[in-house]
Amino acid sequence: MRSVSVLGATGSVGESAFDLLMRAGGAQAFRTVALTGGANVARLAEMARALRAEIAVTAWPEKLAELRALLAGSGIACAAGADAVTEAAARPADWTLSAIVGAAGLPPGLAVLNRGGTLALANKETLVAAGPLVMGRARRTGARILPVDSEHSAIFQALQGEDLESVEHVTITASGGAFRDWPLERLAQASVAEASRHPNWAMGQRITIDSASMFNKALEVIEAHEFFGLGPERIRVLVHPQSIIHAMVTHRDGGSIAHLGAPDMRHAIGYALNWPARAELPVPKLDLAALGSLSFAAPDEARWPALRLAREAMQAGGAAGAVLNAAKEQALDDFIAGHIRFTDMAPAVERALEQAAREPGFAQSPGDLDAVLAWDGFGRRAAAQGRGAA
Repeated sequence: MRSVSVLGATGSVGESAFDLLMRAGGAQAFRTVALTGGANVARLAEMARALRAEIAVTAWPEKLAELRALLAGSGIACAAGADAVTEAAARPADWTLSAIVGAAGLPPGLAVLNRGGTLALANKETLVAAGPLVMGRARRTGARILPVDSEHSAIFQALQGEDLESVEHVTITASGGAFRDWPLERLAQASVAEASRHPNWAMGQRITIDSASMFNKALEVIEAHEFFGLGPERIRVLVHPQSIIHAMVTHRDGGSIAHLGAPDMRHAIGYALNWPARAELPVPKLDLAALGSLSFAAPDEARWPALRLAREAMQAGGAAGAVLNAAKEQALDDFIAGHIRFTDMAPAVERALEQAAREPGFAQSPGDLDAVLAWDGFGRRAAAQGRGAA
């Protein structure tokens, strides 16, 4: 029986993975080693019972007593805290999905790689903050990383059987998020509630706001750079409001291979779960005649300065990814809390990168987790400077 773990089980990606596991037979088809989640311990306990997990872990220590009560008599072990999440990830499993949001996903992801496991990576921050460290660790231990972001899964699928050297560039698409049609002058007044409504995808609040600011796409550009080893000049972004084409690979002979599919994360998760085979998945099949047409536009960097910052971070290298990611997370926290405006997020990240560039060691890629976390802390502090009431 194949063994699996899901880190971040109660988030939107984790819920999609749970749906796939249950449809594929649940506890009768998989041995679930570990499930981890956040504050929603009621849902975490429900999932753990359904899959008969060996251990359920909440990242919130104050929720441990509640989790224990919910799982009393089940035989399922319980734990809490960030270290416990990492320890759960270190437990041997054939396949581990990392769907934890933010830099918190990096230590558990490294724990999977340290044991040479297969890491299905939905946590883009892992590669943004520590790409060389993560990819190097996978090579040394023989671990496998399978991309689960829909765009990177699309590139991965389009490259099967192809020579990466023949690729001229790749294009990842962006819906444009909640504000793609707003007048620029109105963006400064955008509320958290307005930024939290995505036109196509059902996602958590943080990633939905990141979609509106295009920081989600900025991280994905850096992730593609790290995962596929492509230079910044070989990665392009195209605004595609329908979210049907997820990515395209363009070869030097002028031909492009596109991956199309409904905007449903279960496709990318299911592809990684069943790789290298393909299995029937409960996702809508495309009806192009019903769609009628697809539209595309070049991204306006005046509207979405995050894309420029991603390009500059890739060109700078070193610790720039770790700083950009941390500063973005801090700026997002501050926007949600009402401390800054929607349009203040990109300047906060830019300020953090400018300050970091003056620090000793910035040009060197962080060599271990402690170094990544040190730059992460720097990025958060720098982004928080100068904030005031929005």
